[in-house]
Amino acid sequence: MAKLPRPVLVIDFGAQYAQLIARRVREAHLYSEVVPHTWSAQRIMAEEPLAIILSGGPASVYVEDAPVFDEALLALDVPVFGICYGFQVMAAGLGGRVDRTGLREYGRTSLQTVDSALFAGQPAVQSVWMSHGDAVVEAPPGCEVVATTGATPVAAFVHRDKPMAGVQFHPEVARTEHGQAILQRFLYDIAGLTPNWSTEGVIDAQVEAIAAQVGGGRAVCGLSGGADSAVASALVQRAIGDRL
Repeated sequence: MAKLPRPVLVIDFGAQYAQLIARRVREAHLYSEVVPHTWSAQRIMAEEPLAIILSGGPASVYVEDAPVFDEALLALDVPVFGICYGFQVMAAGLGGRVDRTGLREYGRTSLQTVDSALFAGQPAVQSVWMSHGDAVVEAPPGCEVVATTGATPVAAFVHRDKPMAGVQFHPEVARTEHGQAILQRFLYDIAGLTPNWSTEGVIDAQVEAIAAQVGGGRAVCGLSGGADSAVASALVQRAIGDRL
């Protein structure tokens, strides 16, 4: 089958919204996949990711068995974006400080931003969706704080020298009013990626690959009635027509 384009990988820390993050990346016309946080940096880099997004998750960074990731990723030449829990483990891995402040934020929260690559062209004050107890209280060295809330002194930061950024809130959910714009600012402006993918492109590539594989022959399709075989049969029919 046709080779898929290089992905933006979403590292899953047990997030409710990991698949939604990947969907938002695809809506930004970049291919995305979700992978487990247990993958090593070597395993992740074998996928040749264009960028990495660290998802949120239900755990506290202070819990003994809290999900971790291979922090060697932060030293590699690949853009990284942290969201919620992923923002906190990223901040800690880069040398920042995460604390149990006792101030929790859940639901819609007013975010104050400063002009930066992450929030360019957006309102200085906007509504975002928060869900956290711990908080980044000191940004990592080399990072500029670009957003705050009443309870969170570091609600977002951008690295001054590397293509890295992160946010404490959830840009992937609809309740964050400028969430897609924020995600795209990271992908396009900070990571420097060019939109080059669409679902239509995937279909065309697979049809072309099927036609090349079958050649001038015929094919037999076993149709179970499920979604997978139905999609497969539709692709084969589009590729070779009456020879199916």
